[in-house]
Amino acid sequence: MNDLIASNKRRTVFLMFGFVVFLVLVGLAVGTLIGNGVTGSVIALIISAVMAMTSYWKSDKIALAVSRAVPADVNEYRRLHNLVEGLCIAGGLPKPQVYVIHDDAPNAFATGRNPKNAAIAITTGLLNQMNRVELEGVVAHELSHIKNYDILVSTLAVTLVGSIALITDMTLRMMWWNGGRVSRSGDRDDRGNPLAIIGFVLLLVSPFVARAMQAAVSRRRETLADVSAVRMTRYPPGLISALEKLQADNTETHSASMATAHMWIEQPLSGVKDAGRLGMWHKLFNTHPPLSERIALLREM
Repeated sequence: MNDLIASNKRRTVFLMFGFVVFLVLVGLAVGTLIGNGVTGSVIALIISAVMAMTSYWKSDKIALAVSRAVPADVNEYRRLHNLVEGLCIAGGLPKPQVYVIHDDAPNAFATGRNPKNAAIAITTGLLNQMNRVELEGVVAHELSHIKNYDILVSTLAVTLVGSIALITDMTLRMMWWNGGRVSRSGDRDDRGNPLAIIGFVLLLVSPFVARAMQAAVSRRRETLADVSAVRMTRYPPGLISALEKLQADNTETHSASMATAHMWIEQPLSGVKDAGRLGMWHKLFNTHPPLSERIALLREM
């Protein structure tokens, strides 16, 4: 278990480092197209820094609002509050804010910037379908995201994806408005420059590469949270049974969106489990490993 946790943390650090390097490459591509690679890189880093600061302070409120989460009344949801409090004591965590989402699909997510400023949200569908030990496994999974600082990693990943998408969109629009080139210095046209062509191609594919990297970060954190949750509850069958129920359920989580899909315990959107000819393409952008793989891993513990 310790080896798996250490391995996942190393891979996440590597992916996040690769994310930053890729952002700088996008900046260099922009700089090549406007005639100054240093300027493009600086612009890319400034945009990402501003977005990172904004999302760091407001990510939890935005995620909860987008998902239509409301504070869980202590009296009405006493069982849920008791579970959260007990697991926080066991895991050495401060109790996060507890929210419920009125959605028939069984699902849950954690958000925030650190263990002292965090929240978990549980759908009413999950509360209705899970027994106590299964709900305990799900809550432990979400608390593990908080304890492992996955909520911060997810926020940074979304920020980097957003930065790359914003820079790409701005540059392509500038090129369109300027007759196919960004540079306005004289009559110079960089379209025949091999570096400019490479830069243009990089701008076109960068949003897809960024999304794939974001999905890879999220998949690693989900596996780590499963293992950490079992460590917290010391009862693998609880989470295994919960994941089996999620696997059998095909209800789409209507409160989810592409921006928050990576945060939920299970892939919440329809279409991501498609097989057939496009199966490998869908798998590349999946924010979660298959539930069957997660269940098999937990059974080995």
